[in-house]
Amino acid sequence: MFGKENRGEAGVTLVATNCELVGDIHFSDQLLINGVVKGNIYAQSGSKATVTVSEKGRVRGEIRVPNVIVNGKVFGDINSDKHVELSARAEVKGNVYYKFIEMVKGSWVDGHLVHIRDKRKDVSVIDEEHQNSNDVVSSPQVAALSSTAK
Repeated sequence: MFGKENRGEAGVTLVATNCELVGDIHFSDQLLINGVVKGNIYAQSGSKATVTVSEKGRVRGEIRVPNVIVNGKVFGDINSDKHVELSARAEVKGNVYYKFIEMVKGSWVDGHLVHIRDKRKDVSVIDEEHQNSNDVVSSPQVAALSSTAK
């Protein structure tokens, strides 16, 4: 419009409090969940995409997004190649795969916390370890966190 080409401006997609969405979501930019999503949530790996599950938000399905902020409930695995933030009221029942993670006091995870590394670095480390020994290559570090307080 007005002689300018479409620049694909960033946008925010909202799943409102009075909304229940059933099915998978594929998005870019920002997704704010105040309602309920029953399905998987996807965004392009390595992008700036961010999904935020607010205190009233609920997700039943896998989240595979570079940046994830949770202050509500997620029933499914979270896969993030950049950043995961679990705020004070976050409840996750599933595994969390992360590169960087922030957990605020009060948040809890009923599953495993799995740190992922840059794949290019992992390949060179595995090749070196394999050449230097006949041992089986060890798996990535896994930490489990459980909490009885809600």
